[in-house]
Amino acid sequence: MASHDHAASGMDYNEHERTYGRFVGFVKWGTIAVTALLVVMALTLI
Repeated sequence: MASHDHAASGMDYNEHERTYGRFVGFVKWGTIAVTALLVVMALTLI
């Protein structure tokens, strides 16, 4: 098997927090968009 001689580097917490913030924003706006789409579909298709 491959040898893993290198040690893991420390976490880049600023990058981690920025990535997490973007993920949370994407989930929030994605949920809002899907909810709005479902409301529009319910109002126009019924």
